[in-house]
Amino acid sequence: MELSTDRLFEIISQERNERTMIGHRRDLSRGAFTLVELLVVIAIIGVLVGLLLPAVQAAREAARRMSCSNNFKQLGLGIHNYHSAFNQLPPHGGGTGAGLETPSAWWRASNTANRKSLSVMVALTPYFEQQGLWEQISNRSYETVTGAAPPAPLGYWPAMGPSPKAYSTDPGYIPWQTEIAMLRCPSDPGMGLPGRGRTNYGPCLGDSPQIQMQQHYDLATFLPSMNNGNVIRAKAAHRGYFAPYSSFKFRDVLDGLSNTIAMGEIVSNLGDRAVKGSLSWNGGGADNDVTNNPLHCVESDEIDPERPQFWCPTGASHCSPPVSVVNAETNGRGMSWASAFRLSISGVFTVRPPNSELCIGHWADHPGTFSPSSHHQGGCHILMGDGAVKFITDSIEAGNQNAPMISSTNKPGSASPYGVWGALGSKAGKETVSEF
Repeated sequence: MELSTDRLFEIISQERNERTMIGHRRDLSRGAFTLVELLVVIAIIGVLVGLLLPAVQAAREAARRMSCSNNFKQLGLGIHNYHSAFNQLPPHGGGTGAGLETPSAWWRASNTANRKSLSVMVALTPYFEQQGLWEQISNRSYETVTGAAPPAPLGYWPAMGPSPKAYSTDPGYIPWQTEIAMLRCPSDPGMGLPGRGRTNYGPCLGDSPQIQMQQHYDLATFLPSMNNGNVIRAKAAHRGYFAPYSSFKFRDVLDGLSNTIAMGEIVSNLGDRAVKGSLSWNGGGADNDVTNNPLHCVESDEIDPERPQFWCPTGASHCSPPVSVVNAETNGRGMSWASAFRLSISGVFTVRPPNSELCIGHWADHPGTFSPSSHHQGGCHILMGDGAVKFITDSIEAGNQNAPMISSTNKPGSASPYGVWGALGSKAGKETVSEF
């Protein structure tokens, strides 16, 4: 049977169409995923996300830590520029005298003077790019936080401001409640009240806490004490780069600026009873509870063994709750950049290692361990006297942690009993520090 040409072309065309359709079906079958394949892909994506998220968080913390370190470097430059201008370091406890209020005790608030309760940060403001704030502090002011008039008897804020205490900030002295970005570490989440201008950096006052505020100056006159015994004890304990009511020079740092800590990083109080941000107050105890044994709060079982980064909760039976955990704005750690009113606010001592518990022997303005602290993993930043910023781990060698403080033994000139860590805090201990 013979096929016409048209019929032949028709058959060939049909075969081509069938082959094309079969190819399409094959392509479609190749492009589809089975359920198993889909689940495997989802699992792989989940694993990748799980691996990448911690890396992103770590990168963010690394950036925050670098920013924190840069802030410290700026403070170091400010300290050196201040020394170049005045040939001395600022005291931790500077400012004006008693004021008009009575009684004139240093620990009472005053709206007519600051009662020598200003921290080193106030004097340094024009040297870390806060000239405008310094101009407002160093001149008479009528502006308040609430807009109301400044309180009687003056009706204005005096030059150098009122005392930076909680109840002298209503209607509110603006500079003391100004939060300065350069004094904040981005890793610290603390914000706002009850803080009055939080800070994450504090001056290093050495390795020998004592009742420094009372003993070095007369409580009522705000003049150097005439009590020889008190002055001798205070000066023997003023072993740090900074000291209350005292102005040192670089020449006084006999151990060398590169071997002496100038400032330490601190966390601000979050009100969560964390041992490194909240103060354990012994209430009716004695000052020498801590000065005779820095591990007093640890050995008194005041830290919760189930949550070692927090104080024992009130009413607990498995540990011994502290008499009080101080969260008040007048005493809270890092709550006021302007205040030297109590050493617990920003003072740093090299007795207990970084991120240790904050243990006070008696009142909140009495001796305490007050170690530096941070929210960085494993340690914190410190600023050396030469302006270098270093990261010190919690495991730094810290000597005999049960040894009495030098202020308690009354042996001035003694080597620090707290190892490398204590030696870094003393400016003239003649200790040799090779590596840290």
